[in-house]
Amino acid sequence: MQEFSICAVSGINILIALIYCRQLIKKQIKPALAMWVFFSIAVAMSLITYLKNDDYNFLDNILNTTDLILVITVSIAIAIFGDKSTKFNHFDLGCLTAVAAIVIFWIITQQHWITNILIQLILIIAYFPVVRRMLSANKNTEPFSVWILLMIAPAISLLSSKGILASIYAFRAIACTGLLLALMIRIEIMVKKKQKI
Repeated sequence: MQEFSICAVSGINILIALIYCRQLIKKQIKPALAMWVFFSIAVAMSLITYLKNDDYNFLDNILNTTDLILVITVSIAIAIFGDKSTKFNHFDLGCLTAVAAIVIFWIITQQHWITNILIQLILIIAYFPVVRRMLSANKNTEPFSVWILLMIAPAISLLSSKGILASIYAFRAIACTGLLLALMIRIEIMVKKKQKI
């Protein structure tokens, strides 16, 4: 079951990266650069503190490991191919400052477990730019296929995750992606209602 989980999560994250980058290049989506930059920093710190907290390896938290590759790939693609609406604003810079403060806290204290939990909070905050944008959007700019896969991968990763921090990482991912999927459905319903009028 562990091998299945590791292969499935890795495969799903590779597929997500390919779909997301393809849709970005074709201008079918307009993802928020800030969210993906936050993900890159926070996911990296989450993995580092997970590995340092106990005697774990990269495969023990396969979701966090493959997420790091995914978010860095997507961040680079958005920076190259994204449009002007994906750039940083004051809110985004404030969130980035919070990430930097947590990194400094970890460097000074070496409190791996506490830092990892704080990072999970930052990973939640990283969704704020896209949530804020989706609350006022007239159309859905995020691909359902990607976010459904982003919800399936953490569920499968629970089969091979070791330690409470890996489980917290997976459950946080499920909750956050679930919220975005709900907002995407809300937008689609609003669009259909407007079309009927």
